[in-house]
Amino acid sequence: MYFVKTLECSCLFSDLIRKLAQQKFGNTQGDYQKPENVVLTLQAIYYEIGFIVSAALGLLFILLLPLVGLCFCMCRCCDNCGGEMHQRQKKNADCQRSCFATFLFVASLIISIGVLCAYAANQHLTNQVRGAKKLVNSNFKDLKVFLNDTPAQIDYLVSQYNTTKDKALSDLNNVGPLLGSRVQEQLGKEVRPALDAALTMAGAIRETKEALENVSVSVEVLQEGTERLHGNLTDVKMHLSNTLNDSACAAAQAASTCNIIRNSLNQLNINANFSGLPGVSSQLAKVNDVLKIDLSSLVQKGYAAFNDTPDLVVNQTKNILSDIKNVLESIGSNISNFTKTLPVQKIIADLTVYLTQSEAYVQDYFPVVEQYDFYRWLGCLILCCMVVLIVIFYYLGLLCGTCGYDKHASPTTRGCISNTGGNFLMAGVGFSFLFSWVLMIVVVLTFVTGGNIEKLVCEPFEDKTLFKVLDTPYLLNQHWKNYLSGILFKNPNINLTFEKVYSDCKENKGIYTSLHLDHLFNINEFLNISMYTEDVALRIEHIQINLSKIILLDEIGKENLLNFSSSGIEGINFGAYLTEINKSVTKVDLLSFANDLEARADQLPKGALENALKGHANNIRMIHSQQVVPLEQAMSTLNQSIRLLKRTSSELTVKVKNVISAVNAAQLLINNNASLVIVQETKKYMDTIIGYFEQYIEWVKESIAMEVAACKPIANVIDTAVDIFLCSYVTDSVNTFWFGLGGSSMFLIPAIIFAVKLSKYYRRMDTEDVYDDVETIPLENMENGNNGYHKEHLYGIHNPVITSSVEQW
Repeated sequence: MYFVKTLECSCLFSDLIRKLAQQKFGNTQGDYQKPENVVLTLQAIYYEIGFIVSAALGLLFILLLPLVGLCFCMCRCCDNCGGEMHQRQKKNADCQRSCFATFLFVASLIISIGVLCAYAANQHLTNQVRGAKKLVNSNFKDLKVFLNDTPAQIDYLVSQYNTTKDKALSDLNNVGPLLGSRVQEQLGKEVRPALDAALTMAGAIRETKEALENVSVSVEVLQEGTERLHGNLTDVKMHLSNTLNDSACAAAQAASTCNIIRNSLNQLNINANFSGLPGVSSQLAKVNDVLKIDLSSLVQKGYAAFNDTPDLVVNQTKNILSDIKNVLESIGSNISNFTKTLPVQKIIADLTVYLTQSEAYVQDYFPVVEQYDFYRWLGCLILCCMVVLIVIFYYLGLLCGTCGYDKHASPTTRGCISNTGGNFLMAGVGFSFLFSWVLMIVVVLTFVTGGNIEKLVCEPFEDKTLFKVLDTPYLLNQHWKNYLSGILFKNPNINLTFEKVYSDCKENKGIYTSLHLDHLFNINEFLNISMYTEDVALRIEHIQINLSKIILLDEIGKENLLNFSSSGIEGINFGAYLTEINKSVTKVDLLSFANDLEARADQLPKGALENALKGHANNIRMIHSQQVVPLEQAMSTLNQSIRLLKRTSSELTVKVKNVISAVNAAQLLINNNASLVIVQETKKYMDTIIGYFEQYIEWVKESIAMEVAACKPIANVIDTAVDIFLCSYVTDSVNTFWFGLGGSSMFLIPAIIFAVKLSKYYRRMDTEDVYDDVETIPLENMENGNNGYHKEHLYGIHNPVITSSVEQW
């Protein structure tokens, strides 16, 4: 509450409490007079100065108000202090009466609000106490779930080892695809290119054979074709010459044209001469001898042997893998046996019994608590009723006095209702004096109790200062540095604090982490990965894989390659072939010659000469289509084959040697250096297997630290006991109660004053002021209550003249 917070001093609570708790006060007077003890005492007083001053004022109220009430009553009994039944007439009487009534009503209203707050706080505390049973049962239920789930959580962690084991066994059963494929992949970086090169060379041999056959056939076709073409062209020239010798060419119109045609006849001749080209039969024969051995089949056998690497790994690791599987089974047995040796079941059984007994104790004593709370509620209700009784008298007095007041009536002739209102006010004053000191006693006690609980418990608990105080070394036990670790582990030197435990449990961490149970049994030693994987790693490292049976290319294949390199294709005169190939078949394009001949025939006069020349042109076209075109196709095939042979023969010996060197290097890698690759890949394979266990162990550690036996229910119990029940339910209600009741009690003082003053204007007086000459009294003076000069010799004596005059008026 804000009022309580205003009483807080600037000194540090935790430091002061530590010093007070650590300081030893003796029984002698000298111990208390020590300077350090005096300083601590003054600091404690300074810290509580707000409460001390407030309590002192309350005690002063308790002592003085009954004493003042007693003196006030005795004074009024002596017709003093307003006790005389006489009221002096004043001009501002109505104004005073209205002010006193207003002030009394405001004070009564404030008192009513205060008593309503006190009643609400009283009722709220009772309701919360009754509802606390449900909250307590919920906490006990959470604790039971916490205890019952812990063994199941541990069993779950242990059972998950089977998942890790199954994954490891799966990898072991697939050692071929995993380890064998990795070895094959690494070796394949050199083996596959070598085999690919050998296979490419085998293809080149087949292509060479085909090219040589094409060359041989094409040359033969070209030789025969050019010879036949030469004969046909000779015949054509002869026939054309005979035609041009005809008498028709002697005519003036045809002579020039015939001469031009006659001069072009020399162009009808072959241009390429294939008869002088060397043959390739010897090279073809050698290549055919090379192809008698199927090099491609030999290379494919090398591929097949290399691709059998996973199967070789499987066959050569059967015994070792069997041993590793046995080790994995033994590890699972060891883990199960270790968990059985942990005193978890016994501890949980003991805690369950203690929890059940505690719950039964709470259930048994809860009716007693409710019964005492009923007595408390009844007592507080009686206190509220005391204030309500006083307020009712004040309200009745104001109601009766205000409604029954007649401003035309004199003090001695006031009505019964007005007089009753005044009596109610005085009754309220009387009860105020009777009850106020009782109320203030309760207010002071609840204020000191509730305020200090708020300051010394609730606020320090909220900002965790309370835990820091409890964690002060040697505070709770002068021989223990850390009290909590001393209780749990009998070792006060372990740094285990209330604050850290509460914070960890508030974050729902596992109890193993929160309570530092590693000092009882170190889970890291139990879950040491090397402890379980050493045998597995040792057996995996002993895996020996021999790949020397893999033959990539045998000696026959290598000899076959060498024979191909010495087949003589590089000795072919490619220049002579390319020279003839680059020539045209004839010196002139026969189609162009035929078209030109036909065009010149058209220039001649119509007749036999023209028709003969056109017939020769058609004959030339026929020769082109039937002989020249096939020769050009044969030349194209020859061109492709010669160029292929030229490319193949280029540095053929070097190429073959490179292929053989690559195959030899790959074979050497398999035979001699594969062990290094196998060791590297075996280590990776082992790391993968071990990685499953490492992952499992890390998961177990994380689960034990954060999830297994998560101690949030313990923090909830502390929160329920301190923050919710003590601070929220009890302390806040108590503070609200004393604040409302104390405010009501304080406003009783002005209410008493205003009620006493106001009652004078409502009660019927025995005497009143009189005047010497009644007849001369102005009318307005009579209406104002016969204000005038007071006759001293008639003071306090009933005046029948004034009474009769007023009645007549």
